[in-house]
Amino acid sequence: MDNELPKYRLNCTLTFGDIYGQIIVWLIVIFLSLATTLALWSSTRQVYAFLTVGIILVLSLPFLLFSFVTTLLNHIEFEAVDEEEKVRQLSLN
Repeated sequence: MDNELPKYRLNCTLTFGDIYGQIIVWLIVIFLSLATTLALWSSTRQVYAFLTVGIILVLSLPFLLFSFVTTLLNHIEFEAVDEEEKVRQLSLN
């Protein structure tokens, strides 16, 4: 059975501290957009206020998702599982 493919274990080392800064930055963006909405809010500019919030959210979401996904992918590790370790894990179960 030398033709078997090696076994790998998936390890994710992502912690909350890794994405904490990204969450803080995006919360700042949200609050700034809400402040912009309140600044533009009047009887004649309500449409502009809603459009401003929509544009800010639509433009910031792709950057947020990109940063989250790349951070997650940077914290995924594949480790080769040795034959001895497989036997040890099977004996524990």
